[in-house]
Amino acid sequence: MPTFLDPQLKRALADRIRYYHELGIYDFYRRQPLPEAEPRESMTARADTAPSQLSVLPVSEDSITALRLIREDIGDCTRCKLHKQGRKQIVFGAGNPNADLMFIGEAPGADEDRQGEPFVGRSGQLLTNMIKAMGLAREEVYIANIIKCRPPGNRQPESDECGTCSPFLLRQIEAIKPKVLVALGAVAAKTLLAMNAPMSELRGRWFDFHGHKLAVTYHPAFLLRDPRQKKETWKDLQMVMNDLGLKVPPPAT
Repeated sequence: MPTFLDPQLKRALADRIRYYHELGIYDFYRRQPLPEAEPRESMTARADTAPSQLSVLPVSEDSITALRLIREDIGDCTRCKLHKQGRKQIVFGAGNPNADLMFIGEAPGADEDRQGEPFVGRSGQLLTNMIKAMGLAREEVYIANIIKCRPPGNRQPESDECGTCSPFLLRQIEAIKPKVLVALGAVAAKTLLAMNAPMSELRGRWFDFHGHKLAVTYHPAFLLRDPRQKKETWKDLQMVMNDLGLKVPPPAT
């Protein structure tokens, strides 16, 4: 027998869904209520969890509210010169506001600028496959960039642009509170760590970033240009998986 919603409740639900979409949340999961005597499960990975290795939990209202306020503060940003150089829209970030794992790239490209979501072009498809290889779904992690506007011609972000945009990224990180951050590529790594070192010195080790563990690996766009480095990237991701307690999937037969 169909259930009819009160019109006021229906409008409220529509507003809430639209609000989630503005934060980059498009997938919703129904969870059966737990018995009162049982504690809530954490986002800690378990080997027997399906379909992925992280349990899906209700989104924290605190993190959602914090992200909404950050997005409102950004507005239709005109703080740096990029708003005059052809960007179509702000690319805020997307994913699970309660994610244990957060990927941070360099800047939006043409596809991202058009769709308003990070990593949706060819490099985004590769990143999605990298996440799947870790035994996770893209919806379980959070993805953002150092800057939120596309630089003209996909050039590297300049220092003043990074400096203007980084405070908003820091606020996103504090709202989400991930256990692990992964910097994708040299620009993201050097900006976050404020150090000018080659990738060979940045990869394969942990850094402390405002109380969060941070690992560095190659940007998917670089891997498209040099697929030989995929093996090295997989080593970096396995280091992250081990720290999060994720089971390394067996090799495909």
